[in-house]
Parts: sequence; C-alpha cells; structure tokens
Amino acid sequence: MVDVKLLGLWYSPFSHRVEWALKIKGVEYEFIEQDLQNKSPLLLESNPIHKKVPVLIHNGKPLCESMVIVEYIDETFEGPSILPKDPYDRAIARFWAKFLDDKMAPVGKSFFLKGEEQEKAKEEAYEMLKILDNELKDKKLFVGDKFGFADIAANFMGIWVGVFEEASGEVLVTKEKFPNLCAWRDEYINCSENKEYLPPRNELVAHFQARFQAAPK
Repeated sequence: MVDVKLLGLWYSPFSHRVEWALKIKGVEYEFIEQDLQNKSPLLLESNPIHKKVPVLIHNGKPLCESMVIVEYIDETFEGPSILPKDPYDRAIARFWAKFLDDKMAPVGKSFFLKGEEQEKAKEEAYEMLKILDNELKDKKLFVGDKFGFADIAANFMGIWVGVFEEASGEVLVTKEKFPNLCAWRDEYINCSENKEYLPPRNELVAHFQARFQAAPK
C-alpha cells in the first residue's frame, strides 16, 4: 500500500500545488493540516531546514519545496504527465515555474503592506505582471495546449490574486492593463478539467477577508 501524507495549509497556494498534482495522478493521500503558530513535531522533523509547508511524506521519506514535490509526483506515480514530454517544452515550463517563484512576492505584498511600502511593492508587481502578460500574448497556456507544470506553479496568479482582490477590495490585475493575463486567468478558473482541482473559493475569500480585517490599519 502506498503511504502518502501531505503536511500543509488548506488556504496555501503552495500546498494546493501539491494537492493538484496528487489529484491529477489519482494518488490517495492523507492531508494533515498544520498550525504555523504552533508547528507540529512531524513538520519540524520532516522539514528541519525551512520548517515550512508543504511537506510530502512518501513511504516515510519527506520532501520539501512545492515544485520539487510536484516534479517528484510526476516522475513517481502513473497517470497523466504534468511536465511536457518534449525536452525543450520541459525546460520552458521549469523556467516559468522558477520565474513565478522568484518574482511572485511583490504581488502578495501589494495587498498586505501599507503606504510607501505598498506602492513600492505594486511597482515591482506591475513589472512582473507585464512580463507575464507579454508571454501569454497569442497563447492560451504557458506551454503547449494543456495545463501542466508551469500553470500549476502559477496557481497564485490564477486563483489567489483574484481572491485577495475580492477579500481586500484592492484591484491589482485589470483587463485594461493585462488583457492576456486576464484571459489566461479566466481559462484557468473556467476550464472544465480544472474545476475539480480548484480550492473552495468562497471559503478562501472568507478566510482572507478575516485576515485583512484583522490587519493593523
């Protein structure tokens, strides 16, 4: 019997990346919700370096970093491939996944910071969003014609940014400024093959509304 556990947070885009990969492959797993204010011995033991989620534990062996885990899942389990078959397309998918991880922070900060810090974060976020918008010109998806590795890496842009906008009342991504990115996001949310993998939007909005309301003004 395959023993797969996922230590994560239900509202985390990074945990969701791993869940999405497991569901694409049809892998049964146990989701163990974590409390970052009171980290469990299992989390500290499984990820002693970063002490962060997500952590995948497969047959007793822990793995960290969401996209490292997604690639492991793709290589380890039978089912539809997540990374493209073509070596060039695989390299491009990895490039965009790394770009998103390296450059995504200012987008999140645009919602959580205030004053000058928020404006600086917005400027950085707009630069990154312009690059993504340009890349998605005349393209439905990042790589090829089916959802895959780069699109899973972009789940924060596809789902969480819209949730943050709704929860905070602060709109960052508009069709006027970023038409290609918005078209990709619409495809992301409305694509029938994705719907079963998406997190519960209403619950995400309620969670982050509470977070924004509790934040210092």
